[in-house]
Amino acid sequence: MEKDIFDWQKEKDLVDINSFQGEKRKLIQPTWLKDPQLEKLKEVLVNWINNTLKTDHIVVQSLEEDLYDGLVLHHLLEEIAVTSAAQIHKLEVILEEFDKRLGLNDSTLIKWNVKLIHNKDLLSTIHLLVAIVKCFQPDLDLPPNVKVEVVLVEVNRNGIKSDVEIEFLTEESDSSTGSLNNSGREDPIEQLLKLDAHKVNTVKKAILHFVNQNTSNMGLHVADLNKQFSDGVILLLLIGQLEGFFVPLCDFNLTPLNRSEMLHNVTLALDLLNDMGLHVSNIDPQDIVSQDVTATLKVLYVLFKKYKGK
Repeated sequence: MEKDIFDWQKEKDLVDINSFQGEKRKLIQPTWLKDPQLEKLKEVLVNWINNTLKTDHIVVQSLEEDLYDGLVLHHLLEEIAVTSAAQIHKLEVILEEFDKRLGLNDSTLIKWNVKLIHNKDLLSTIHLLVAIVKCFQPDLDLPPNVKVEVVLVEVNRNGIKSDVEIEFLTEESDSSTGSLNNSGREDPIEQLLKLDAHKVNTVKKAILHFVNQNTSNMGLHVADLNKQFSDGVILLLLIGQLEGFFVPLCDFNLTPLNRSEMLHNVTLALDLLNDMGLHVSNIDPQDIVSQDVTATLKVLYVLFKKYKGK
């Protein structure tokens, strides 16, 4: 095993054994790098970074290759690492700030460090990003129970010592609670519509009150969630009001005359939500135009959830 792992790492030119002489280091087993759950977790994290840094025109493709120098992490703190000579120093400052904001005072809980991140270590990079997501964007739907097999390698004067273990990258849940967690991850509106009618109406009234509370200063009043949102106009105005920006009138149809113009408005609204990091699952613009209650409530619920206390 020891020979296999180092032959593979040598082929990939990922590990310099001398770089961690005298210390222990964990490496993801090569056969686990294509694990579907690990691939899904990496995809979610890459999409989150790209959405967060979209205005900075930064596109991340590889967690290992694109984060090691601290530049992307620095942008997450609204700073820029500008020279290669300052990369490690900048990365150290960034990680110290992240550790502070994450409330990690116990060093035994920290599964990353400057050296690992700068050496493009995928395991520590994912641990760091998962911690950041859990702290700063807990609503992001990370796949649960993502685990990898790692080899714990220690190089010393006597040779190479290794051990294999399973390491979890996202929260564990046993099989008995897994189904409950999956159920809990179903869209809350779809869950709601399975409840008694009076409970559904209570939530509808809460969302309707929220909508009118945020559109009244524009002289708007919503009485029917399905019909009045089907053309996308009030939805666009509501999004602009909540986010503090004005959607240019040239970008949408203020008085849509046909279904095509309504579809244009709704599609623009869903694109804006996506740009804001508010992802609505399984929604087709045509559903809202067709006054589908589930689709309309899903869209309004993500806004309600984010802004109800603001």
